[in-house]
Amino acid sequence: MRIAIVGAGGVGGYFGARLQLAGHGVVFVARGAQLAALREGGLRVSGISGELVLEKVEATDDPRSAGAVDAVLVTVKAWQLAEAARGLAPLVGPATVVVPLLNGVEAAAVLAEALGAGPVAAGLCGIVSYLVAPGHVRHEGVDPFVRFGELDDRSSDRLSRLRDAFASAGVRAEIPPDIHAALWQKLLFIAPVSAVGALTRAPVGAWRALPETRALAERGMQEVAAVAAARGVRLPADAVARTLAFLDGMAPGASSSLQRDFESGRRTELDAQVGAVVRLGAGARVATPVHRLLYDCLLPQELRARAAAAGPGGG
Repeated sequence: MRIAIVGAGGVGGYFGARLQLAGHGVVFVARGAQLAALREGGLRVSGISGELVLEKVEATDDPRSAGAVDAVLVTVKAWQLAEAARGLAPLVGPATVVVPLLNGVEAAAVLAEALGAGPVAAGLCGIVSYLVAPGHVRHEGVDPFVRFGELDDRSSDRLSRLRDAFASAGVRAEIPPDIHAALWQKLLFIAPVSAVGALTRAPVGAWRALPETRALAERGMQEVAAVAAARGVRLPADAVARTLAFLDGMAPGASSSLQRDFESGRRTELDAQVGAVVRLGAGARVATPVHRLLYDCLLPQELRARAAAAGPGGG
């Protein structure tokens, strides 16, 4: 397959490297220092999955130079999605599928607004990876997986081909019977867990052992389940219990990408994760006091990071 990776950071760099090594044609859409590093020195992936080195990769900052592809994997940060979506049209042909592998449950809708619903599927991934330096991705944790599905959950040849492409690259890929339930199941985990970690500035092992912060996260999970149900999404009856069990199985020193971004003073996905629960809950008339509290407490730090990123002349 010919596959475009939009956002060649920790997630896109990892999956793109695996797909290229499996023989697929991969083009990375990147910018800045990452684009320069990919063009000059290729891509290196290190970490628990071993060492992967691509001495040469195809990279561009102009999707028009790549042309239409079979699949577009969108792996930018959630707050970058709207801008990225506006530039994707040159990559999309009559048979192209566009799959977001972002946190949150709203990415497919953002892409459909920009491209129309036809090319867009829904998707998610699981991996702990990040850029060590331009051109160097570190895979830190989680046996990587991807899940995607058509917006109406019908079977399709285009997603079957993409699943097979990932399988050929040694990546676990699934087309679940209900992709929207899969998205909300992930949100049920990442929104409260990421926010509690970001607010406490403590690793998972520390705050899950305290009855107070553990209960806060559990109540947050229950809120996500309630919002999902009100919006017609069917989660398993034991969704919260299974998520708590997964939390207990995490390495004690683990933390989320949102927490690490807060700790580093970077702009975060607060709106796409915690804010989405508050916003979608309000739309469904479901109270979300835990997420409201977490969001309100973290918002000043988020606004400070945005202002710093914008610079003295930005806004």
